[in-house]
Amino acid sequence: MRKRLEGKVIVVTGGTRGIGKGIALMCAAEGARVAVSGRNEQEGSDVVRQIAENGGPEAKFIAKDISGETGCRELMEEAAAHFGRIDGLVNNAGVFPRGSVLDTTEELFDFIFDVNIKGAFFCSQYAMKEMLKTGGGSIVQIGSTNGFKGAKELAAYACSKGALRTLNRNIAAHYARDGIRSNWVTVGWVPSEGEVELHGKNGLQVEDLHEMAAVRIPTGRMQTPEDMAYGVVYLLSDESSQVTGTELAINGGLGL
Repeated sequence: MRKRLEGKVIVVTGGTRGIGKGIALMCAAEGARVAVSGRNEQEGSDVVRQIAENGGPEAKFIAKDISGETGCRELMEEAAAHFGRIDGLVNNAGVFPRGSVLDTTEELFDFIFDVNIKGAFFCSQYAMKEMLKTGGGSIVQIGSTNGFKGAKELAAYACSKGALRTLNRNIAAHYARDGIRSNWVTVGWVPSEGEVELHGKNGLQVEDLHEMAAVRIPTGRMQTPEDMAYGVVYLLSDESSQVTGTELAINGGLGL
């Protein structure tokens, strides 16, 4: 049976841990050659090694900081040079430090926007330039329930995800004729390493988060990286060839 992403080349930003790692592993399991991007050489190498141990196709770690245009361009150029093409991009890299409207500094605001929206914008731009050479491709923007309003203490993060929603619709509306699709995934509450570390500073353990989620989330549990990856693989695959500009909520009903 043919795998869903067989023959495709997928770039995953922030692919060294958490949701991004789960997506990279599942893309490889579905037959894609994967460019895993991030800043941590050891974590990136571990993901590539795990893909190889699982019998996946070729994977390559490309260390880049995508908070600026140069890193985004270099990432896509290196991925295309190594694999010969780019068929899919997952804009997963993101940061979510706390700060309300009243206490967010300009430095914090710029840091969040540089990674979460500037990075996604220019990664999309350079990936699209490669996709245009081969007849198109699929982009998946990893969003958040915070992109619709946002928690009080995540003001700048929420605004950055709102901008990402607009980028998603802009690409979908204006490049469908070129064979390029863009879709958004609304991520719920995932106990990624970063999320656990952040709450750990406030004395909360992962068990506490699961107990809180059981009350707050209609399905009764937190989501996993694999939950996200199932949806992302669908949006990257040819099964979703008529799906663009959509917002796929994988959040257990959080926010309803």
